[in-house]
Amino acid sequence: MRVAVGCGIGATIETYDFIGFGTAAALYFGHAFFPSSDPLSASLLSFATLGIGFAVRPIGGIIAGHLGDRIGRKPVLVASLLLMGVATVLIGCLPTYETVGVLAPVLLVAVRVVQGLAFGAEWGGAILMTFEHAPQRRKGLYTGITQAGFPVGLLLANLAFLFSAQLPGTWAWRLPFLLSAVLIVVGILIRLKIDESPEFEELKESGQRAKNPLWEVLRDDWRNVLRAFCLRIAETAGYAVSVTFMLSYLKMGDEPLVSGSLSLFALTTAAAVGIAATTLWGHASDHVGRRPIYLLGCLITLAWGVPLFLTVNTGAAALIVVAFVISYAVCQNSLAGVQGAWFSELFDTRTRTAGVSLAYQISAVVSGFTPLIATALYAGTGWIGPALLFSGYGLLGLLAATTTRETWGPAQRQNVVTRKEEAVV
Repeated sequence: MRVAVGCGIGATIETYDFIGFGTAAALYFGHAFFPSSDPLSASLLSFATLGIGFAVRPIGGIIAGHLGDRIGRKPVLVASLLLMGVATVLIGCLPTYETVGVLAPVLLVAVRVVQGLAFGAEWGGAILMTFEHAPQRRKGLYTGITQAGFPVGLLLANLAFLFSAQLPGTWAWRLPFLLSAVLIVVGILIRLKIDESPEFEELKESGQRAKNPLWEVLRDDWRNVLRAFCLRIAETAGYAVSVTFMLSYLKMGDEPLVSGSLSLFALTTAAAVGIAATTLWGHASDHVGRRPIYLLGCLITLAWGVPLFLTVNTGAAALIVVAFVISYAVCQNSLAGVQGAWFSELFDTRTRTAGVSLAYQISAVVSGFTPLIATALYAGTGWIGPALLFSGYGLLGLLAATTTRETWGPAQRQNVVTRKEEAVV
């Protein structure tokens, strides 16, 4: 439990930094770093910058996957958190387009690339450290706790932006990034106290570490990489439509549907619910299996696309809050809560970090540019385009879930119980 909480705290901090950029991109960066003569074009450019961070995440995942399987999970965790912290604080110090012109977006892209590399290294290390420390029958719960660090980070980031929205000028978006410096110090101290993964230590002592983990997993296990890639897209790209794009959609046009503060309040509420939801979805997978939970989440995502936009188009504050809660705590969290255990169980220990990180982070490229795609669809088709895009991601996840083996079904659960009973006897 201590490892799960420690890794979750680190995930909280990195999510605060990385997702905070998405909130700022939707609400502030369009006019802060790009010409403001055309608001729609500024939004497109802002989301393109957001997408660049996602585009480089596979590189971070590949590097971290190799190092995690070669030198250990812990060094990667500490290094990724430190790198993320430096980049995030620098964002809070950047000059705007009004001050330095085209240099402003260039600098923004540069630090976003560093953020992407760091975040790409984070997930695989944090999840696998937790997974490999967790009891066999509680791996869904424990990895769900670590995954819950992401909604906690989302909650903190949006609380910071909610309160800083009252500040004058650029301080409305600078302060949340500068505050990250405090969180990083706390996170580094916590991660330094976590022990290395026992499974990796055993692998190291046996001399069976993979010489080239990336090559081995692509050669021997590419099908699972592809499956996990598709499973992940349903979650992360779905989030990109229903949350990241939605924040921008609600304030588009001459008469925005709601105020920016209400949008942040709705997302903050969803994130708060998501902390418990992510953990509970992971815990549920320990009892009924990984695949049933994932199938349910993808089915709801498939069905929710059009109703989601019909709900927010009412402009009713209460309905918009409900829409965010369903999109996040049900659609996204049901998938995220299961991924830590399911993805880890799909790969062998010697190439686990490489396989999990590669699949997880390559999918981030699709999700990173999804707000841009959704904005372009909206410009050409209205809200129905993004709605169908969201449902399409749910369909992809559904198809992937039906073709991916169950790693914690009745037979596996009973086998663990039987071994435990035999050990007692």
